[in-house]
This record gives sequence, C-alpha cells and structure tokens, in this order.
Amino acid sequence: MNPARRRARGRAERNPGRMMSERAWQRMLSGRRLDLLDPSPLDVEIEDIAHGLARVARWNGQTIGEHPYTVAEHSLLVERLVLRLKPKATPAERLEALLHDAPEYVIGDMISPFKAALGLDYQEFEDRLARAVRMRFGLTEPDEKLARLVKRADRASAYFEAVQLAGFGVAEAGRIFGRPRFQGASEFRLESRPINEVQSAFLARFHELMGE
Repeated sequence: MNPARRRARGRAERNPGRMMSERAWQRMLSGRRLDLLDPSPLDVEIEDIAHGLARVARWNGQTIGEHPYTVAEHSLLVERLVLRLKPKATPAERLEALLHDAPEYVIGDMISPFKAALGLDYQEFEDRLARAVRMRFGLTEPDEKLARLVKRADRASAYFEAVQLAGFGVAEAGRIFGRPRFQGASEFRLESRPINEVQSAFLARFHELMGE
C-alpha cells in the first residue's frame, strides 16, 4: 500500500464516520472510477484524458484569444517539438511527449511556483498517475535521454506560449524558460482553438502514434 493510501486509511480508522466523506476517487465520463491515491491503469481511458486536457487552461487562463490555450493544445505542441528536435523520434517517444502532462486531466494544471510550494507530496501524487497512464498504453519509464528531450520541448513550448499568448516579453521569457535555439524555431505560431477541435486533434494524434 502506498504512503498516501496508508495515511487516508489511518484517518478513516481513527474516525470511521468520515470514511464516506473522504472520497478519494473520481468518476469519469467513460464510467471509470479512478482511485486518486492508488490509480489503476485499468481505469485510465484516452477519451477521458483528451476530454479533461482539452478543458484545462494553461497559464491559469491568462492568455489572449477567444478560447483558452489548453493543456491538450500544449501537449500537441510538445509532441511536434520533440519531432523537430529529433526527426527520427519513434512513435513511443512521441507518445511519451504527447502524454507528458496526462495527469493533469485529473489534477489540473498548477503553475510551477505553486507546485514548488506544495512540495514533494504533490510530485509523488503526480508521478503515480503518470505511471498508471504509461502502463495503460504500454510505455516504459523514460530514460534520462528521453526525459531531457521532452523537458527541452516542454520548456520551448512554455517560451512560445509565454511570448505569443501570455503577455511575456522576449527577454523575460528567455530568462525564465530559456530561448529555444534550434533550426526553424521562428516558424512556430500558436493559437488557441475551440475545445472540441483540440480534443479531436489530440485523440487523432494519439491513435496515429498508437498505429490504430
């Protein structure tokens, strides 16, 4: 039993009347009931992930445009950037990039300073969800090289989003995220799209990478 589940059970045993009120699962639109403290890969569905990520706004919604810039859109951009940085990236590597923020379909997109303030418990919680997602879709834990590649693409995405959508100046975004330096970086132009359009695009890319 993981530490978070042990703590929750301990609280329930000390106060049985609270057991029903301390619900630690979420019902998904697919009908799955995902245990947040001990998530099972069997309760992870790509339709739920796509639906959730297409409705979670990046930058706490502080972006320009008629529509929010969502985590699903960000995930598609990171996958594109991985392919640009490594043109021979395998479908599995690209899928790792597409799903790198998948836990946010459950926990939302917290800005980095808030994550740091919450500390290690939050990271453990996020990591458990990420492992369940990887197991569900046949992905292994990324090695250090792949993790660095996805992180580089993620930071490049954050830079583009900051400058083009979130009101940052070039110098400020460069100091915080690092200025992307790769061939064709200036070609990336971002826009926010309607939720249903982004959700469909995310699902289509997932099925393409899965070879379905």
